[in-house]
Amino acid sequence: MRSSNPVFSRRGFSRDNGAYAGFGTQQPQAQAGTATNPYATNPYATDPATGMPQAPVRGNAMTIDDVVSRTAMTLGTVVLTAALSWIALPVDPANINKSYGIAVVAALIAFVFAMIQSFKAKPVPALILAYAAFEGVFLGVISSAVSTYVGPGTVVQAVMGTMCVFAGVLIAYKMRWIRVNRRFVGFVMAAAMGFMLLMVVNMLFSIFAGGDGLGFRSGGLGILFGVIGILLGAAFLAMDFKMVEDGVAYGAPREESWLAAFGLTMTLVWIYMEMLRLISILKGD
Repeated sequence: MRSSNPVFSRRGFSRDNGAYAGFGTQQPQAQAGTATNPYATNPYATDPATGMPQAPVRGNAMTIDDVVSRTAMTLGTVVLTAALSWIALPVDPANINKSYGIAVVAALIAFVFAMIQSFKAKPVPALILAYAAFEGVFLGVISSAVSTYVGPGTVVQAVMGTMCVFAGVLIAYKMRWIRVNRRFVGFVMAAAMGFMLLMVVNMLFSIFAGGDGLGFRSGGLGILFGVIGILLGAAFLAMDFKMVEDGVAYGAPREESWLAAFGLTMTLVWIYMEMLRLISILKGD
């Protein structure tokens, strides 16, 4: 099962050929109607049905605690650099162009680090934390601008909204109200591609025609697409939770918890930005 997250969707957690099977591959059929476990050769693997080891378990298999701690470090870096950039780069009419320029540069650098990590064979903690640091600078400046020109409570509302989405999806996933299967993944991926295409078209129209382009980011359409963006982020979270659950169940190596943290951070940033945009529109700016 592949996640919609660009990190997870490229290779899942692991490698094929017997060391650690990739989670994006479909389980082979031993015979008609009978699925075999493609991870049985993994020395870290457990049987998901019983939770018992299928082979002697080594001490460096990934656990939920590993994912939580790495995610806390990555998100903590985002929050810290966002707070520092908010303080050091206040957005006001006197220096707004400078602040926005720094935000754009930080976003581009964060994107480069994200792409480099996405094509690495293994997680590189330094790259992931560097991505988080520059992403935090971008978010800090944008959040400061929204707080200044929309309202000081907007950022707090967006943060609370993001936390509520995370908690809600986690509860729904653990209760199995959300079932991440092939049909779910296909629908979400199709919706995400359509959403991104429309946003790119809208951006191009805004660049060459001015204003808000086709109006997908303001008024009634802006509210609709803001809600769709948040729902897509929630779906991404559910798919990321599935990848983490499979990684723990099948004994992915501990270093892969950095990849899980990276993917979850990217998804949470997506949700926060969509939440911030939606609240800004609802407040009439």
